[in-house]
Amino acid sequence: MKIGITTTIPVEVVFAAGHIPVDLNNLFITHSARSEFIRRAEQDGYPVTVCGWVKGIYGAVLSEGIQSVVAVTQGDCSNTQALAETLELAGVSIIPFAFPFGRDRSLLEEQILALCRRLDTSMEQAEQVRASLFGIREKLRLIDELTYKEGRFSGEENHLALVSSSDMLGDPDLFERHLDELIAGAAEREVVNREGRLRLGFVGVPPINSDIYEFVERNGADVVFNEVQRQFAMLNRSSDLVDQYSRYTYPYDVFGRIEDIKREIEARRLDGIIHYVQAFCFRQIEDLILRKSLSVPVLTIEGNYPGPLSAQNRLRIEAFIDQLRLSR
Repeated sequence: MKIGITTTIPVEVVFAAGHIPVDLNNLFITHSARSEFIRRAEQDGYPVTVCGWVKGIYGAVLSEGIQSVVAVTQGDCSNTQALAETLELAGVSIIPFAFPFGRDRSLLEEQILALCRRLDTSMEQAEQVRASLFGIREKLRLIDELTYKEGRFSGEENHLALVSSSDMLGDPDLFERHLDELIAGAAEREVVNREGRLRLGFVGVPPINSDIYEFVERNGADVVFNEVQRQFAMLNRSSDLVDQYSRYTYPYDVFGRIEDIKREIEARRLDGIIHYVQAFCFRQIEDLILRKSLSVPVLTIEGNYPGPLSAQNRLRIEAFIDQLRLSR
């Protein structure tokens, strides 16, 4: 059956159990009725001051008939528990999963084992799936490298490939064929001279605005680093499932994320960072830590509902890029 996931989880367990994972974030944001999903949540009583992603996921689950959801109750959104409770009230089966604070390996292993038991599979079977996905993750690594080393993929293309790895389109074979087509198409492109263009990174949760990549590139900058999407893709080589998900920075403390971002700033020669934050999200507070910890200029952009950038955010991005260009 289809099993919804509220964020990246050990998807290998879901595949090992013979089910189809569905990243509810991707289902919501790519759906033609995404605004209706939010409206349904608010009609059912969700406050206006709740994150648009949470309301969108709620509406997507009920509208699309998802019967079972793995809800990440620690290490992601602070509203996920309440989201899970409202879905359970509506008859959806909830499977809790938690990324332990402090990256405690023994606690993480217990969580993965509990997920295996709940889905009637084993750690051994999940490890076999992990090994079978190695080639896919290497192709994702190649796409990421071709983005910042050769400019063969745009920031948006990089974003879409990496963010889709959370559920692998529900079918690893289909997803791998899709990646093969992307890589083959990139090899045939004529590489555009991008000398003199600014090199930017996006950090924070994937943006809810549909045109942010296109707008940045139209103003003379290239996005060559997508922090969280790259973490979803699990590009760090690991020894086992527990190691793989303990290296994954997103669900743990912000300081681990900062160390990863610092390394990529150097490796990708970034001129600046755009930090996307979702309205009403606790991660907005982490913005002050990021600003104090990073060596390059940071622009913070806030979004709430799906759709194009606001006029205010367009002006702020334009001014940020102009400022970076002058400081060069």
